Amino acid sequence: MVIVDTSAWIEYLKDGIPRVVKKVDQCLEQDLVGIGDLVYCEVMQGIRSTRERSQVSSLLLSLPQFNMVGFSIAEKSAANYRLLRSKGVTVRKTIDVLIGTFCAENGLQIVHHDSDFDLMAKHIGLETL
Repeated sequence: MVIVDTSAWIEYLKDGIPRVVKKVDQCLEQDLVGIGDLVYCEVMQGIRSTRERSQVSSLLLSLPQFNMVGFSIAEKSAANYRLLRSKGVTVRKTIDVLIGTFCAENGLQIVHHDSDFDLMAKHIGLETL
């Protein structure tokens, strides 16, 4: 199973960077994609058009759904953040540490277009595509 991060969904939905769009397409075609609640929230908050919001919501909610944050993931994410800082890695957004930690802890790969996930990967066992 693969989680597509918000950064990759944005590229996919606006037909942006071809290599990112292709990765998302390939994963969707193979029925590998799940959607996390945090990613869903980030994607949906950026869509202004009611029509587009409805279409995107339908697509995302048709995927297997994951509740990404609970106290266990919150605690592990805080530990990962401290670990990353001790290695000289500063992740810009807490939500990325939460998403990355969730994926690493659950053995899920992540498709993204955000350098923070690459920085996290080697330190927390996150597998990126």
